[in-house]
Amino acid sequence: MRHDPPGKPPRGPRQPPTGQPWARPPRERGEAPADRDRPPRAPRAPHASPYGSQAPRVAESSHESDHELGPSARERRSAELRLYGLNAVRAVFARRPQAIRKLYLAEARIPALQPILKWCVAHRVGYRVVDEEDLHKLAASAHHEGIVADVLREEPLALSNWLRELPAGPQCAIWLDGVGNPHNFGAILRSAAHFGVSAILLPKHSTLTLSGAAARVAEGGAEVVPMVRLGRTDNAIAQLRSVGFTLAATVVQGGSDLFSAPLPQRVIYVLGAEGEGMDRELAAACDLRLSIPGTGAVESLNVASAAAVLLASWRARS
Repeated sequence: MRHDPPGKPPRGPRQPPTGQPWARPPRERGEAPADRDRPPRAPRAPHASPYGSQAPRVAESSHESDHELGPSARERRSAELRLYGLNAVRAVFARRPQAIRKLYLAEARIPALQPILKWCVAHRVGYRVVDEEDLHKLAASAHHEGIVADVLREEPLALSNWLRELPAGPQCAIWLDGVGNPHNFGAILRSAAHFGVSAILLPKHSTLTLSGAAARVAEGGAEVVPMVRLGRTDNAIAQLRSVGFTLAATVVQGGSDLFSAPLPQRVIYVLGAEGEGMDRELAAACDLRLSIPGTGAVESLNVASAAAVLLASWRARS
């Protein structure tokens, strides 16, 4: 390596023979620009927050497409439920706060949600203040009421476990045979919570699960009323009868008048699908057939409205 003699000023850059400044050789395709080789800058200090120690924390994104996720990540995603709506999120926080995984909220909701945000800070649960448009996208709905949360799903109980813990005395449950509309499901859950229903019974192969839309319509009822997964239909009916339940098929026509027929202390209302009604074999296996009388101006009530009438009638006589 050539060195300059001691005491000699350092040499300046050598000029090209032509007197023109050196030109940078063209960069090969795929070559990174020079500034990409520089070390990354240190992160800037955060601005002071108007919320003091409760400054919004940034939650990591959890919305990668499924093909970018490994099997364990996909399982984690399927185990979570995206809730939205104030009462739905507050109900989860009141009953099982440890199920909350991430929280997104509008800035205007910060004062009202201080208990939840303080819990998130204390338990290192990420939350993020976002604008209205982002909340629309996160909830896939305009009815988010300024809050969206990712929470762990609660698995349905086994029938035997539910029966083992069932208190003595009058009880009412709803057997949903084919109901699939999330808004109807949410409305049924809301009525069930209001009237003190013991459980929602789901057939063995039912694909009905709680969705964000159903939980919002339920207004917190999804956290109050347990869901129970049944086994084989004949076995489930035998188990229910063994503890004093009477199964009542709800039909549009041909059943006993709900308002005049005697109701047992322990009853299970069996409700069919919105359009097709309930399975004929299941209806035949029930102990009672009940109809809600009306003017006849319309064929029948919506399944969620019918459920509310049935439950109010049971509650009035229990």
